[in-house]
Amino acid sequence: MPDPIEPVGPPADDDEKPPLARRLMWMAVLALSGLIVVAGAAYLLRALLLMN
Repeated sequence: MPDPIEPVGPPADDDEKPPLARRLMWMAVLALSGLIVVAGAAYLLRALLLMN
């Protein structure tokens, strides 16, 4: 098993990248997840401030 602290260099030029559709899907999932987290935090803070 490789040492987890040992730095790893960049991938070689001949390594294949994942397909574009898969990379775009990951970007969309991460963007949507971030949106949900920010919206949830905003509604939670709004609910706490208007609790009076």
